[in-house]
Amino acid sequence: MAFPSFDLGIKAPATPGIRPRQWQSRLIQLLRARLVNSQPGGHDVLIHAGPGAGKTLGALLSFHTLQREQRLDRFLVFCHRSSIARQWLAAAERLNLRLREWDPEQGLAALGAPSAWDGLLLSYQSAGRHRSHLEARLPEAGLGRWLAIADEVHHLGLDPDEPEAAAWGFAFSQLTAGAQMRLGLTGTPFRADNLAFCAARRVRVQEGDDVIERIVPDLSVEPRHLILAGDVRPLEFRFQDGWVEHGRPQASAETETSPLSAEVRESWRARNLRRAIQLGDSSSIALRLLLNARKRLERVRTSHPEAGGLVIARDIAHARRITGLLEEEGDRVHLVHSQDPEAAARLAAFQAGEADWLVSIDMCAEGFDAPRLRVVAYLTTVVTRSRFVQAITRAVRMDGHRAAAEGVPRDASFVFAPADPLLIRYARSWSLSEPYLIRAKLVAPLSDAGGLARGGQLPLEAVDERLGEVIRMGGPQLPGFLH
Repeated sequence: MAFPSFDLGIKAPATPGIRPRQWQSRLIQLLRARLVNSQPGGHDVLIHAGPGAGKTLGALLSFHTLQREQRLDRFLVFCHRSSIARQWLAAAERLNLRLREWDPEQGLAALGAPSAWDGLLLSYQSAGRHRSHLEARLPEAGLGRWLAIADEVHHLGLDPDEPEAAAWGFAFSQLTAGAQMRLGLTGTPFRADNLAFCAARRVRVQEGDDVIERIVPDLSVEPRHLILAGDVRPLEFRFQDGWVEHGRPQASAETETSPLSAEVRESWRARNLRRAIQLGDSSSIALRLLLNARKRLERVRTSHPEAGGLVIARDIAHARRITGLLEEEGDRVHLVHSQDPEAAARLAAFQAGEADWLVSIDMCAEGFDAPRLRVVAYLTTVVTRSRFVQAITRAVRMDGHRAAAEGVPRDASFVFAPADPLLIRYARSWSLSEPYLIRAKLVAPLSDAGGLARGGQLPLEAVDERLGEVIRMGGPQLPGFLH
């Protein structure tokens, strides 16, 4: 969303060693204008910025500037994962902001006088669990004019009919009622449960005969703009296609087959994907996909020696088979899953460059930052847009060393996935912002799975490749046959 620049006659000193990106400068202008010119709805500001945009640093740079201008005194950050909390602490340290983690056992008194700290970091879980205590103590903490920041704010579901049902959203709403401003940050501006979320304006719009609500970001930074600016890497997609067999072969009947990329019947599409990710013989879709991903990583390493790859697996048994296959090829592999007590250590080791591949089951989404990631193999049956986009965008980030070594546009990262029609559909629009619509409870929400019925069969006949080959897609501008 474009908006005019505001010149209020106050120029904040530049932060040594940190030059704000263009969108971060606009964020500072926007927050300043909202503080100076009070308006209805100005209490909440929603920022949608793609992965790798620098949302954490942008929010802290904004507070740092507005604190120097004596418009804000303190800030509170709410987030939902320890890995994300560490990122906030590290970013605050870069700006010499004194950010303290709240310990429910020690309470607010342990923080000392308000002059001893600038910000407080809380988890959504703690805020929900200790809401009553915090409601009683926060007014006594000497916060002054303070900014509430909700990281990955889409986790804060809000149901107007049952406000206390969504515990995290309700706690955030109650605890931040006295804030000067509430800043919501998200790279995933939608929810699967059709709920609204906190720190977001809702606008009623007409869609056919229905009136629905739309979440409206105050500032939207699309991945395609970040790509063009050189802030993140573009993604190129390699969708492995092929024929999938159905049923059990019998002497009296031929085995029925179905093309993976062109199957629009939902039950068959889902069944095709389940079979496509199974590791079989050398002709199986999953095996060909993995071997192609390995070859690509080897090529990337000729110019980026530290590069690594990520495989998203379906379950632990599936992940172990993938790990074994990669190890048979001579690769160093770390397997991580939620039941492994060493998972955090393995993730850190991979980030530090210890392994060639990371094989994961749902542990490398929000909050996982590994700029060395250049290849992602998506081998799971989870086909929601949010999960797919979160997984593939782990590979768009880059560190300062690589940014200095590469020109603009940056070298691409690569995504390998089965040629499932839904995944191809998501790849078409991963670099674009799509509106989040909240539909009435009596109306069945449009699911990702139902999208194919509206769009019809993908025009794959325009692809000059046979079924069984690889469908290639580049970015940020995608081929015309997929528009």
